[in-house]
Amino acid sequence: MTTTDERAVPVTAPATGAPAAEPGLPPTDERPVTLSGRDAYRDELTRLAASDDTIVCLEADLGGKGHPFQAAHPERFFNLGIAEGAMVDMAAGLAAGGHKPFVSTFAPFAALRAAESLKLTLGYLAAGVTVVAPYAGVSGAWFGTTHHCLEDLAILRSVPGVTIAAPYGDAEMRAVVREAVRSGRPHYIRTGRNATYASLPLPEPQPGGELPLVNWEFRAGPDDVCLVSVGEEGTRLALAARRAAPGTAHAHLVYLDHENLTRAAAELARHHDRFVVVEEHRGQGGVAEALALLLPEARVTSVSADRSWPAHGGDHEEVMAALGLDLPAVLAAVEKA
Repeated sequence: MTTTDERAVPVTAPATGAPAAEPGLPPTDERPVTLSGRDAYRDELTRLAASDDTIVCLEADLGGKGHPFQAAHPERFFNLGIAEGAMVDMAAGLAAGGHKPFVSTFAPFAALRAAESLKLTLGYLAAGVTVVAPYAGVSGAWFGTTHHCLEDLAILRSVPGVTIAAPYGDAEMRAVVREAVRSGRPHYIRTGRNATYASLPLPEPQPGGELPLVNWEFRAGPDDVCLVSVGEEGTRLALAARRAAPGTAHAHLVYLDHENLTRAAAELARHHDRFVVVEEHRGQGGVAEALALLLPEARVTSVSADRSWPAHGGDHEEVMAALGLDLPAVLAAVEKA
């Protein structure tokens, strides 16, 4: 692992598509974009820390030059180096001392290398630590399998008491960070690398700016198939599938832990009984598998990364496609469902 690889490749631009067939759907993904998920996190945490001196920021040698939190609050910024487990352990101590620690490192190193520390800190101790994990899925692309993480949801969802979120776009990331600060609960926030997306609009204002359990980007009849999108790339693909297959319902989920999924499943079941879940994760331990258990009367299809390992380099979308996670796969699943 190096400390400079994340700054070596240009920002990934959102995909574009054909005009939509029904009102309300953006004609393409060329909506206004602001910051990537990880940069929106850094910016929002820096802003919140200006009025809350209990917020501290820890990074595992990945902050880069000009980290906004370090610049604004140097006395509360800690670079722990390539010592992910120790970073989480230190955050547990800070939480016990009355602070609100936010720690960040690549998803494979957070969820896998520091797994025991996460289990004890977030689960057993229920410490108010928030882990922000960029480079989830295969967003590391060219960096290879060591920088890919298709197993983190399975690991974190098995730890009771952890709130798990996979925001899509700047606004969702900011809302999730604010909620983590407000609630003081253990959080695991999954995001990508440099891709920038505008969050989906909310159907109506939520109390306290909270995100809905299910954001219905498009509603359809009860006999129609419903796409369920998870995370940045799952949502990008679901929106592309909606343009190619107008009339398909689309429900977007941000919170993916058992508690929130149980409540979201109840709402999904009130409207549909056939679902196609799109997620940048392995099928085993993913959201589709969870919803299938929560919705035994429904038909749940998974479009996810298959059980192979990426064998060739490429950009993010190329690596996803090699794992069976692309638009043709989503459309085929919708047609079959």
